[in-house]
Amino acid sequence: MDPLVIAIDSSTTSTKAIVVDTTGRILALGRQGIDLLSPQQGFGEHDPRQWWTSTRDAIGQALSQLSPVDRQRVRALGITHQRESFAPFMADGTPVRHGILWLDMRAAEQVERLGSARIHELSGRPADVTPALYKMAWLKEYEPQSLESADRVTTVSGYLTFCLTGQWVDSAACADSLGLSNIRTLDYDDGLLGIAGVRREQMADLVKPGQSLGRLRGELAQEWGIGEIPVIAACGDGQAAGVGAAAMTPDTAFLNMGTAVVAGVPSREYRYEKLFRTEAAGVPDTYILELVQNSGAYLSSWFRQAFGRPELAGAPDPELETLAAARPPGSGGLVTMPYWGAVQSPHWDPVARGGVVGWRGTHGRGSMYRSILEGTSLEMARSLRKLESSTGVALREIRGMGGGMRSPLWRQIMTDAIGLPITSCKEEEISALGAAVIAMAATGVFGDAEVATAASHMCHFTDVTEPTMENHEIYAELSAIQDRLYGDLREVNALLHDFSRRHPDAELTGIED
Repeated sequence: MDPLVIAIDSSTTSTKAIVVDTTGRILALGRQGIDLLSPQQGFGEHDPRQWWTSTRDAIGQALSQLSPVDRQRVRALGITHQRESFAPFMADGTPVRHGILWLDMRAAEQVERLGSARIHELSGRPADVTPALYKMAWLKEYEPQSLESADRVTTVSGYLTFCLTGQWVDSAACADSLGLSNIRTLDYDDGLLGIAGVRREQMADLVKPGQSLGRLRGELAQEWGIGEIPVIAACGDGQAAGVGAAAMTPDTAFLNMGTAVVAGVPSREYRYEKLFRTEAAGVPDTYILELVQNSGAYLSSWFRQAFGRPELAGAPDPELETLAAARPPGSGGLVTMPYWGAVQSPHWDPVARGGVVGWRGTHGRGSMYRSILEGTSLEMARSLRKLESSTGVALREIRGMGGGMRSPLWRQIMTDAIGLPITSCKEEEISALGAAVIAMAATGVFGDAEVATAASHMCHFTDVTEPTMENHEIYAELSAIQDRLYGDLREVNALLHDFSRRHPDAELTGIED
């Protein structure tokens, strides 16, 4: 019988577990939520114990949907996870403190003080609030005991591997998101470890994507009714989304319109520059050149929660979509700087702030909502064009995924801004599918262990959204204005950042009433 694999994706809000066959069909899905904690404005944390309990329960939920015979077909388990998030642990897996997440912005001062071209060259990551390196440096200054007393400091995937196998091992394409690795060698760099305030012996051992992290603990195998299968190293959720989209050539980009909007292309050579961050890919010994905007679908959700219908609690609002769709491109001169979570590609400015410029009395909720969707899309479109110039490879196709793709309005705006067709991936749990592809490749069922071979069998697509070139020309004009506004507001943003440090709103931990 053809094998099945389990793949888990432990993300910011939940852990998903899927069971997948050799055609890429998802036979079962389990999902368990994770509580987002925000002890101060700009802080984002998890109780790391929920990383494991949500994983254990999601896997159990998915496997409960299979017959005993099908459970015995399960041959491997792959892991993908929210990148940059980490926590310190004791040797037995007890957390020393809450985990600090990728979206946490507490380390802006450390980024400004410690960020350098050398760190960028070594780690592949421009100085930004996202990599764990700078948040560890924050702990080194403000909570030194949290790091000093820990036996291990690791990623979500490193902790889950310990819980699954009993071994402190991680994928090199997961651990690279900490910003502590020399990405050329995929090994920890002593200088980066020193900046972060951690020791090499605290780090998980590393293996390449596609290799075994260890075998499933016997008691878990018995509980779930499966064999003691190998747990396969995969990669971070962004890289895994590219695998799930079968984006294997440099002329095909993946575009994940999720909480953060992320796009990237594969590269066989190591490259680094300010435009993108360079990451270890799910295909061993290759890289992903990745564009990042932390304020993605998070920003549209924020607007709906803050200014939409309270009973929807931030969920998509058809009425608001209709209002926004009725407005013309640009709403007569309204432009959003979508920097609610600072700015990543292409500026990597930790103190940048969001703004909406061009208000008139004729503008309302529909105009602002459309402007938010446009602002995010224009920023990504400019970055993709710069990426083409950097690599010298013209993009032929963009493969889209993520919750934002479910909005016909945002999907069309993004397509019009870029000026290229966007092909929709069939599966919604695209990062989990990417981890499943890597795990399935490791079984050898397709005759080799190549990830590209497995992706060609398992990744599928649906509709194509074509750009309206008249709107594309309008957006090109608006994009130039948005690009200029970043420079015009940079000094003002620095003044506001200094003001907020001297006059913090200590009571504000969520959205104000």
